[in-house]
Amino acid sequence: MPTLPCLRQALASSLLFATIFIAGCAHQPRAEGQNEAKNSVWSGRISLQVQSDPVQAFFAGFELRGTPAQGELVLNSPLGTSLAVLRWSPGEAVLDSGGQVQRFDSVDALIEKVTGAALPLAALFDWLAGKNIALAGWSADLSQQAEGRISASRTTPQPRTDLRIVLAQ
Repeated sequence: MPTLPCLRQALASSLLFATIFIAGCAHQPRAEGQNEAKNSVWSGRISLQVQSDPVQAFFAGFELRGTPAQGELVLNSPLGTSLAVLRWSPGEAVLDSGGQVQRFDSVDALIEKVTGAALPLAALFDWLAGKNIALAGWSADLSQQAEGRISASRTTPQPRTDLRIVLAQ
């Protein structure tokens, strides 16, 4: 059963592999109008780079469903193998990676443990829905959101974190 460091290493290794086989990463949308807030299901590719020492890179196919309060994030390798499933609801956050289940106090703690960076889950749902909300330390670029491309960067607190999402069309 993989440990979280092994999971991070596998996710980071998939970044290099994915750049070579990027066409195979996208998942087909499961529902019409998946970018509409009322549907709350998105899929595609996600990359995250944390400018720490050493630099941490995370890349995976993903399917995100639900809301910031209750949802599920499935992360897949470029070949479609399940790397991890993150589930959260009020008072509960669970990571299932290769049959190993871990529980966390909050979805924020879960996401930071898996990716190595604190990511603003509520803002991510807004950005995916095309709402460019202001968030301290973060700058989102939604200029290509209609084409299924979103990027955001966190400059404070350090280390700098860059998030890129390409939605399946």
